[in-house]
Parts: sequence; C-alpha cells; structure tokens
Amino acid sequence: MQSTVLLTGGTGYIGSWICKYLLEAGYRVRVTVRDLGKTEKFAHLKALETGTQGALEFWEADLLKPGQYDAAAQGCETIFHVASPFMLQVKDAQKDLVDPALLGTRNVLEAANRSGTVKKVVLTSSVASIYGDIKEMTDLGLDAFTEANWNTTSSVKHQPYSYSKVLAEKAAWEMANAQNQWKLVVLNPSFVMGPSLTDNSDSESITMMKDYLKGKFATGVPNVEFGLVDVRDVALAHVRAAENPLAEGRTILSNISVSMLEMSKMIKKVRGSGRGLPFMIAPKFVIKLIGFLFGITAEFVEKNVNYPLRFDNTKSKQMLGIEYRPIEETMGDMVRQLSK
Repeated sequence: MQSTVLLTGGTGYIGSWICKYLLEAGYRVRVTVRDLGKTEKFAHLKALETGTQGALEFWEADLLKPGQYDAAAQGCETIFHVASPFMLQVKDAQKDLVDPALLGTRNVLEAANRSGTVKKVVLTSSVASIYGDIKEMTDLGLDAFTEANWNTTSSVKHQPYSYSKVLAEKAAWEMANAQNQWKLVVLNPSFVMGPSLTDNSDSESITMMKDYLKGKFATGVPNVEFGLVDVRDVALAHVRAAENPLAEGRTILSNISVSMLEMSKMIKKVRGSGRGLPFMIAPKFVIKLIGFLFGITAEFVEKNVNYPLRFDNTKSKQMLGIEYRPIEETMGDMVRQLSK
C-alpha cells in the first residue's frame, strides 16, 4: 500500500525535485496549489509521474487561510512543508515575506495536529535562520556555523527574508514541542543551485544565475561568499529525513562556500567564454555607493562583504548519508540549462 504524504510548495524549485524523488520511491504525493485552475503551474509534475510507481493528487490551499490544509493532511503520514517566499527585494517585508512564512507554517502544522495520522513533519528552513550576517562568524570566533547557532540579528528592516525564516522555524519548534503526535525535522539549506524542473520558478537562485549570464555583474562583484548546495541533494535530504527514524533536530545542508568571483570563474569554465562575466572584485566603498541599484543596503555591505563564510555539514553526511555532488556539476548543469 502506498504511503501518502503532503507536499507544500511542490510546484517550486526545490519542491519539484522532492516530488520527483517521492514519486520514484512509490509515494502517493498530495501537492497543494493556490489555484487548481492554473494547470500550467503543475503540468511538469504530471509529466514526472509518468512511468513511476507513485501517484499524484492536487489539492487547493492558501498559506494565509487557516484550516485550508486540514483536508489534505488527513490520511497523510508525513508532511513536507517547503512553501515559503524567497525574495530578497520586496516592497512590504511584513506582507510579502514574514506573514506567509510564519502564518503558513502555523497553518500547515495546525493541520498536522488535527489530522490524526501525521507522524512526521519535514520543514524546509534555511541557513538564514542559523545566521544573519556573515560578519557574525568572525565576531563569534567560529570556524564554521553549526546547527547550534541561531540568527538573532535580522529584522523586518534588515535582512527581512532571514527574519522570516527565523520566525517560521521558531514557531515550528514551539508547536512541535507542544504536542506528541508528530516529530519535527528541520533542514537548513544554504544557497540552492542546480537545474530546475519547471520554467515557472521565481527562485532567487535562478534569478542570480540569469543575472550572471546576462552580464548584470560585468563591471565587478562584491567580495561576498555564499554557501552553495545542489537542489537535487537538498531534495534527497528531505526524502531521507522522512524515511530515517533517527533523523532529528536541525540539519545544515551546504556543500561548499564560494565567492561571487569564484562563481563567475565556474560559469566561464562551463561556457568556455568570459564574455559579460565579472573578472574583478569591486571595492567595498564602491558597493556601498551603488548598492541601492542592486537592492543592497550600506548596512548589508558593511556586515557581509570581505568576511569568510563556512558551514559544518557533518550532520547531514552522518545522519542523512548525503554525499554532496561536485559543485562543478551543479553549476555546469544549471548554466547549460539556462543557456539554451
């Protein structure tokens, strides 16, 4: 008999890969969408179902409306809560980021409480709830951020996306600790890269790669580092977190940290050409002056430029058995897909 699971955000960048792996493993996957009438948003998932032992169901639900996930959750053993906005430039941070992340998490977990069947919830958080600004690693005297670290510096006005992830994850832990029906496992990926299964994704990761390829950064990039992780490794980690009875707590998912200039060099190697790609580091004071053109504040520049960034991924390897694919493969697959 097929195990039934609920997947929020299943039409997105990460969620589509999770859906693919669940279908291939034979699960009955209930994917929630905001509008069942917009079939073009989930047509790619129907294509993924073909030839697998799994089965797809689509349920309509709105993150901001209480009770809308109750029906979809009933009969499910596991909930994968992936849906949450990932936007770095917004007009109203509270409305566009914080409310959907926080209220959405509460609504989904309340559905788990009322389901009577859910035994585990796998929540997609982020390293953004681990730290706020890169400078903190140096300030705290750390060699790398670990699952023990929490972001205590972000706010609605400074790093609002990070703030939304902190509030959502803390709310999830509070709700998990207040009941004994289901177990919570949280995954904290760094900047997710790699090929997409959908053309409809508005992921910031894809936007950044497109900006590289369009020459947006040709005049130079700030000396900022990102932790990178392949979207396929992140998706696999979700499935293993659900299936492994020993999976617990928070788990950082990150392969390697690279600078924006190092990313440029990887892209150049794949394309065989550096045309339109940045070839130099822009001075910090220049980034402060022109950062507003890219939606970057002076405070962000001060606290994130010219600092090292490292993550300890030991737990993901030991608990979930993740063997991170080479970052060159990740970048290569993504560049080739977006260059078509």
